[in-house]
Amino acid sequence: MTVTLSPTPSNQPDLEEKTRFLLDPASYGGTTGQVTLVETHMARVFLTDDHAYKMKKPVRSSYLDFSSLDKRYGVCSEELRLNRRLTDDVYLELTALRMQPGGALVLDGEGGLVVEWLVKMRRLPDRDCLVKRIDTVTETELTPLLRRLCDFYRHSEPLQMTGEQYLAHLRRQIGALWRQLLLPGLELDPRMVNPLASGLLQFVDSNTDLFARRAEGGRILEGHGDLRPEHCFLTTPPQIIDCLEFDRDLRCVDPVDEAGYLALECEMLGRADLSEFILTIYGRECDDEPPEKLSCFYRAYRALLRGQLAGAHLLDGDIAEPEKWRQKTDRYLAAASDYANRL
Repeated sequence: MTVTLSPTPSNQPDLEEKTRFLLDPASYGGTTGQVTLVETHMARVFLTDDHAYKMKKPVRSSYLDFSSLDKRYGVCSEELRLNRRLTDDVYLELTALRMQPGGALVLDGEGGLVVEWLVKMRRLPDRDCLVKRIDTVTETELTPLLRRLCDFYRHSEPLQMTGEQYLAHLRRQIGALWRQLLLPGLELDPRMVNPLASGLLQFVDSNTDLFARRAEGGRILEGHGDLRPEHCFLTTPPQIIDCLEFDRDLRCVDPVDEAGYLALECEMLGRADLSEFILTIYGRECDDEPPEKLSCFYRAYRALLRGQLAGAHLLDGDIAEPEKWRQKTDRYLAAASDYANRL
């Protein structure tokens, strides 16, 4: 996964100049005492006392393109629209960062040249994030969030997709992960990667009727796309944030896959009991009791994906904690093998 930073027009502030401005509490008109930066591959998020401002980086890769201001406006607009499906008054608006004629930057002001768009969000309490509460959260406390998720699934419009189209989608996704896991920079043993990825493809080919029934029975829908505990907040009502906004194809999922993804992540955090509970609630609330092997396949696939994403950090060049990402890659690939062995 190679991410390239696009050049900034010579008459406009670059990413670092924008960042310095947004890290200054004075830039927010006296509404905050401090600003904290959270950085990802694709964005920088500025946390004030009450809000979060998310700025896309001007990057381009094989799977996304944020290289121009117009493209970043489009993806920010999609982020606002999509995330409002599973939240309440969290995704507030798009906010313009403007450059005044004298060169000064102004957040959400009037006039001047728009040089960046940010997604403005209401900041949710860190203590209510599922990751923060994973050690102590009970099934009763998790149930409202799962019911909200299942209600979303029940009311989502099924995608018009043939069985062959869904099978092609699965084969394409697994094939791409297989190729990426064999990149030399990851230094992974092909004797481990090849049987794992090929085994998942063989399962797809041996169970075409099962997957075709999921598609043709209206089970595939446009979901969240990145359903992890760090995106789940156990507030009242519960909130599920930060869906995958830049690629609709990756949001087109079987809910058993998506619920299984959340279950897998809880298991990786040491709560295997929650893993099974999540799938039980999903089956009951959505009146969907697929074969156990389908859930195992999806969890194996998601673990393979998470292993590839963790390993991709090792391709970033000057990485601060390479051993951390190697260990994370190994843990997810071990989990993928475990679930694949149950098929």
